[in-house]
Amino acid sequence: MTYLTVPISAEKIEAAKEQIISATKRKAEMLELRLDCLGGLDIEMAVELIRTAKKSELPILTTCRDEAEGGKNGYDENLRKNVLAQAIDAGVDFVDCEFENFCRKDFAEPVKKALAENPKTKLILSAHNFKSKFQNARKLHSEITALFPDCIAKLAYKAENINDCFEAFDILSENKNSIVICMGQAGIISRVIAKKLGTVLTFASLDENSATADGQISIEKMKKLCRFDSIDEATELYGIIADPVGHSIGPAVHNHCFAAEKMNRLYLPLLVEGGQRKFGEFLDNVLKRPWLGFKGFSVTLPHKTNALEYVTKSGNYIEPLAEKIGAVNTLVIGCNDRISAYNTDYAGALDALTGAMGIGRKHLKKVGCAVIGAGGAGRAIVAGLADAGAKVTIYNRTEKKAQNLALEFGCRHAPIADVKNTDAKIIINCTSIGMSPNVNASPVPKETIKPDMVVFDTVYNPAETLLLAEAKEIGAKTVGGSEMFIGQAAEQFKHFTQKSCDESTMRSAVAKAMRR
Repeated sequence: MTYLTVPISAEKIEAAKEQIISATKRKAEMLELRLDCLGGLDIEMAVELIRTAKKSELPILTTCRDEAEGGKNGYDENLRKNVLAQAIDAGVDFVDCEFENFCRKDFAEPVKKALAENPKTKLILSAHNFKSKFQNARKLHSEITALFPDCIAKLAYKAENINDCFEAFDILSENKNSIVICMGQAGIISRVIAKKLGTVLTFASLDENSATADGQISIEKMKKLCRFDSIDEATELYGIIADPVGHSIGPAVHNHCFAAEKMNRLYLPLLVEGGQRKFGEFLDNVLKRPWLGFKGFSVTLPHKTNALEYVTKSGNYIEPLAEKIGAVNTLVIGCNDRISAYNTDYAGALDALTGAMGIGRKHLKKVGCAVIGAGGAGRAIVAGLADAGAKVTIYNRTEKKAQNLALEFGCRHAPIADVKNTDAKIIINCTSIGMSPNVNASPVPKETIKPDMVVFDTVYNPAETLLLAEAKEIGAKTVGGSEMFIGQAAEQFKHFTQKSCDESTMRSAVAKAMRR
């Protein structure tokens, strides 16, 4: 069992007792008493908090961290070693001591004595690096277990890039009775999939404001967003590759759909920094470790072209239109590590548009479409519309960019100022104009919009942009950016699972994630 452990880290004992009650209500599976966080700590205070924690009937991990390894209040080593020995005598389930200190006989002696008298308590010997990876984590792990063979070795280090996490995964695959955690935003994945890898425990904070380490997410997110309770060794992994990634609603949406379909799958936020080289290194690391169970990825900024380049070089399958668009947003790992690459942005956009119009894609043929913007979203939508036979005119602030895109897909182009004169039946905004916080801007003058038009805004924050509000006021049919997100996510879900997710389930997940 991998215990989902919540640190109790209040400065005052009464507040710490309240945290114990709150963690128990939130369904923590273990409590970590960070005694070093208590102000004015003494033996009596430590025992009092342990007695309170034992009333929860949860397993208890106790530590009094050395300041050199992240401890608070700078307590001297005599107090710390005696507090640990007393915690063992008080019947805690686990006690965490720094490996560096335990190497010293004078520090280890009272702890070893208490362990000998209380064999039910397990010793965790830990090492921390808050700046980077350990120089040789495997060697350090071996040194820890050699010093005290019955201990649980714990390594916690800062992941400067997501690729730093793979050494932790390798150690855990070889040593189940261990704890290896990667700190930092790039290391969040190590906290979530710890249960799949069978580690002893992983940490989650009580709430968003009480994390005791960088990258520690709340127990609510761990359980609701990351489906921690349903993770096991057979869980298949998916995720969104992005930089930044914290804003993405993809994990909330796909995990909601996986749960609704009773699928043993997990979708993770994957912060991949560093451009093409680090992106390729990440996929190489994944493919070298099929036992991790990664089966597919969503890909967004800035990696859509990196993904295309990676799959092109590896000689794997690329959807023809995705190749023509020049970007992919979906990767699926199949048999023999074969990667298939797709672009669902255009499909999501066209499905949103035709769904609102009540027509099929074939009915877009020769329909006039004004596309504003020649960036990534504009490129995908222009490709989709051109493929459907629509008459597309591209308007962009940099006209040369619009001209190049128009030449590529056989469309017309014009300066963005000319959009006011368009007679197109469909207007599509593919720029960030009108996106929060600049909600009072619109790419199209209100007087340009006519009641018989369809106005589509790919911006989904806010849900109703100024462009859509003005179009609705005039009587035009409107399509919001959330519709495109639903469409492209639904297509990705099909690629991932070979089945469709119920539309109402997908809509509900998107609406809930956007409200959050």
